[in-house]
Amino acid sequence: METETMKRPPMIVVQLVHILGPLKGQIQEFADPVITIGRYPSSHLRFPADLAIISRNHAEIIREGNQFRLVDHSSNGTFVNGKRIKETLLKSGDVITFAEEGGPKVSFLTQFKEGPAEAESMPSKPPHGEEPVDRFRMEGRPRPASPVRERPVEVPIQSAKVPLSIQYGPTLRSFKDLPVNIGKSPKCHLRLEHPGILEYHAQIFFSQNQYWIKDLTGKGSLKVNRQPINLQSPLKLHDDISLGPQGPVFRFIGEGRLVEVSESPVEPPSIPKPPKRERTKSEDREVKIPGERPSFLKKIFS
Repeated sequence: METETMKRPPMIVVQLVHILGPLKGQIQEFADPVITIGRYPSSHLRFPADLAIISRNHAEIIREGNQFRLVDHSSNGTFVNGKRIKETLLKSGDVITFAEEGGPKVSFLTQFKEGPAEAESMPSKPPHGEEPVDRFRMEGRPRPASPVRERPVEVPIQSAKVPLSIQYGPTLRSFKDLPVNIGKSPKCHLRLEHPGILEYHAQIFFSQNQYWIKDLTGKGSLKVNRQPINLQSPLKLHDDISLGPQGPVFRFIGEGRLVEVSESPVEPPSIPKPPKRERTKSEDREVKIPGERPSFLKKIFS
């Protein structure tokens, strides 16, 4: 059998071109949902530890659908095209300066790249000069239609001023702007200290007049009504959302409200009791009542 490759939809790659600073001349590419910037060793864009004007956790670039949001966490500031920002959407070609004027400077670019090709099985070609055998024509059956491959379409994520409230344990958190990131990282809007929750775990956003949830784990950890979601899923009334095998589990009760629920434990199968054995007449005769002396007749017939 021969194979023919099919190209997958392109993916968006962020390019940071260093035009000033210790990394001048370098071009870094990222395809991560969150790009962290600072002096922390774990930062995606890591500046030298002795560059004191850069904070350890200086800024981050968060992907929201086909858009990228730059969020500043530093003390010396982050500038886009010369203007200091706290949070802004980036456009390809923007120039980002970290810390004061004269600090490291990069050019933000986005590039569409083709995803890895996947092999699709195709019929083997017959030897040269021979016609391929049409099995369906030989058997007098109609040829079935080729199945259409459905590819998931990613819903664009945009900022929206809609209410969202999440009840988790004894706390109730309310938000007025979406999207909202959920995870263990202190940078998330809703931080959950729970086993199995990753740094960036899920995202709630509003699009097409309804609420959606997005899986940020890349591991298919999120389930809606016990079914794994394919990257994104719309939320319907009374949907149960499990963030992982160990929970927590939330229920969507409409109007942007999520409440924590506990999954009903699976009851162990009941063990049937053995049937009660009926006593025979002879056994009944042998029953002795405490304190009762056997009669003279019982002694004779025993």
